[in-house]
Amino acid sequence: MLAHPLEDADVAALRPEDWRAEWKWDGIRVQLTAGPGGRRLWSRGGEDVSGGFPEIVEAMDFHAVLDGELLVVRDGAVAPFADLQQRLNRKTVSAKMQRDFPAGVRLYDLLFEGAEDLRPLPFDERRRRLEDWVARVAPARMDLSPQIAFGSFAQLAEIRAGARAASIEGLMLKRVDSPYVAGRTRGLWWKWKRDPLSIDAVLMYAQRGHGKRSSFYSDYTFGLWRPDGQGGEELVPVGKAYSGYTDQELTWLDRWIRNHTTGRFGPVREVEKALVLEVIFDAAQLSTRHKSGVALRFPRIARIRTDKPASEADRLENLMGFVATREAVPEAD
Repeated sequence: MLAHPLEDADVAALRPEDWRAEWKWDGIRVQLTAGPGGRRLWSRGGEDVSGGFPEIVEAMDFHAVLDGELLVVRDGAVAPFADLQQRLNRKTVSAKMQRDFPAGVRLYDLLFEGAEDLRPLPFDERRRRLEDWVARVAPARMDLSPQIAFGSFAQLAEIRAGARAASIEGLMLKRVDSPYVAGRTRGLWWKWKRDPLSIDAVLMYAQRGHGKRSSFYSDYTFGLWRPDGQGGEELVPVGKAYSGYTDQELTWLDRWIRNHTTGRFGPVREVEKALVLEVIFDAAQLSTRHKSGVALRFPRIARIRTDKPASEADRLENLMGFVATREAVPEAD
């Protein structure tokens, strides 16, 4: 079951007594299925990821189907998403990798207990059953995602404001009477993510898109300034973005790119370093795979800054400051 993004207009129509709040942990959503037919760990997209997390599968010594968040957890504290990335997309994993990046699951929901289908039950009842189940079974490498007490959405907004400092994605809101259904049904669950970070970057390269965007230059590489070691400054790429702009902005950008091309490398066009884009993103993390030494999570274009010269775009040190502010997640109750 998936949630819709919560907008300010949506908040005004909600009554606190109708909702339960939980942290939206910064991992990957999984379902755990265990019983006489075997044990499997499934990603949100329906991919069997059991082979990459053998310690979780080993701990699934029960007969149930659960919904939760796959994380790297050290001494009860959730590690940054970058640590979990070290474990993803692996069919097998070494003992050293398991020691260095220990996996755990923070549980959200109980869908089947034994052969009993709990999905039609209201959320509050499933939550009660989940709490009882965790207390009784005490599964290894798993714990219960805590609920957040709140009396008003203004109070909850203040709690949400601290999510970034705690390296948490934001909040989940679930109707007390919501069943667990397939897909994304509006009005049952909301995701209220933390506000994104922002940089002003310079467009460096562009490439044609795919599908209906195949005739447009819609994939953009952007960069920030850093010292070049000779008393000046150079642009260094820090990320790529493929979304966030409107159709009208895409048309404008495509025309600008064609009129300001300075070089071609197969399908890629290098452009005059003159256009500033406001790029928003969810998080920044250190990366040895990128020349800049940093990678962005979920970057997208927020605005075309025709009002700003390229010389006034952000420096790499500004972006590195976002990495430096990341802290560990507090331990769950």
